Amino acid sequence: MRLKSEMFVSALIRRVFAAGGFAAVEKKGAEEAGAIFIRQRLRDGRENLYGPAPQSFADDEEIRAERRFETRLAGAEGEESTALLERERRFDSDLWVVEIETDEIGTLLTLVDQPKAWNQEK
Repeated sequence: MRLKSEMFVSALIRRVFAAGGFAAVEKKGAEEAGAIFIRQRLRDGRENLYGPAPQSFADDEEIRAERRFETRLAGAEGEESTALLERERRFDSDLWVVEIETDEIGTLLTLVDQPKAWNQEK
């Protein structure tokens, strides 16, 4: 059984604070099953944006119950993240947006991909 979105977000925020970072809910979504987007603010002012990974990445039911994320933007300007989130909100008004400020995200989320450093893409 999958954790409710509200419980997942609450636990994520506690884990970020315990690791010495900062976290806040930018937009609260549906408590039961709202999609969750994570905005990771980096020290250089850029952002990484993570969104729900398609469930097709998981083969069995137990893995599908775990929330998995994929990188939507890596090393992007804040306006890019805002624009992408606005498009997502038009599609799904019940989504969550959680903003975090931490250097390392690997222990906080299960990623199905690894983001590239923004300076390697350009």
